Amino acid sequence: MSSNKETFGKTVGFVFAVCIACAALVSVSAVSLKPLQQANKLLDQQTKILETAGLLKDGMSSKEIVALYNEKVEARMIDLDSGKFIEGDPTQFDERRNSRDVTKSEKPANDIAGIIRRSHDAVVYLVRNEANQIDTVVFPVVGAGLWDLMFGYVGLEADLNTVKSVVYSDHKETPGLGAEVMNPKWKAQWPGKKIYNADGTPVVQLVKGGAKADDIYGVDGLSGATLTSVGVTNTLHFWFGDEGYKPFITANRGGLN
Repeated sequence: MSSNKETFGKTVGFVFAVCIACAALVSVSAVSLKPLQQANKLLDQQTKILETAGLLKDGMSSKEIVALYNEKVEARMIDLDSGKFIEGDPTQFDERRNSRDVTKSEKPANDIAGIIRRSHDAVVYLVRNEANQIDTVVFPVVGAGLWDLMFGYVGLEADLNTVKSVVYSDHKETPGLGAEVMNPKWKAQWPGKKIYNADGTPVVQLVKGGAKADDIYGVDGLSGATLTSVGVTNTLHFWFGDEGYKPFITANRGGLN
C-alpha cells in the first residue's frame, strides 16, 4: 500500500516539476522574444506609414525602410480637442491602450465610427519632400467594420483635404469581401479624392454600385460588403469631423512647418 502511495507521490511530483519547468521556459521565451516582437511591430507601422505617404518601393529591405522613415517622417503628438501640438513621446503612444483608460479617453458624443471611446491625444505623421517641405500628413484612423475594429492610415496632401492614399493595416474582415480594402485596385481609387466639401463638412464616401468618374468625393463601395463599406465611410467622417482631426486641420490649413 505504501509503495503505491510512494509511486503516486513521485508521479505527481514529477508532473508538477515538468509543469514548473515548462512555465519557466515559456516565461523566459516570452521575455526574450518581446524586443523582437516590438521591433517587428514598429517596422510594420513604419512600412504602412511610408506606403500611405507614397514613399514605399517594392523590394525595400527593413534597413532601407527604417532609414527612409527616419529621414522623411516626423511623428508629433496632438491634443484632439484643441488641435494643438503637445509634448509627448509618440513612440510610447498606444491608441488602443489609451481608449481603454477612462483617464486618457472619452466617449464620443456621436460615435458613428463605433469605437466606444476615443483617446484624448493622437499621433500625426508629418512627411517631408526633397525640399524639406511637409507635403503629406498621415492620420491614423480606427472604426468598426463587419466583425471588429479596422485600423488604418489616411494620407492627405499639404492642403489637408486631398487624399494621397488610404491604407488599412489591421482588420478581421471577410476575405474576398470586406478584406478588399487591402486590394491594390481599390486602394488605387483614392488619390485625388477630397475629404471635405466647400462648407468644410467631411463628405468623402464609399458609393454602393460604384462612384461616378467625376465624383471627387466618392470611391467604389466594396462589392458584397455593404457593412464594411458603411464602416469605412463612417470612420472617415468621424475622424475628419469635429471629434477627430478637424480642429487640427482647421488650425493648420495655412500650412505646416
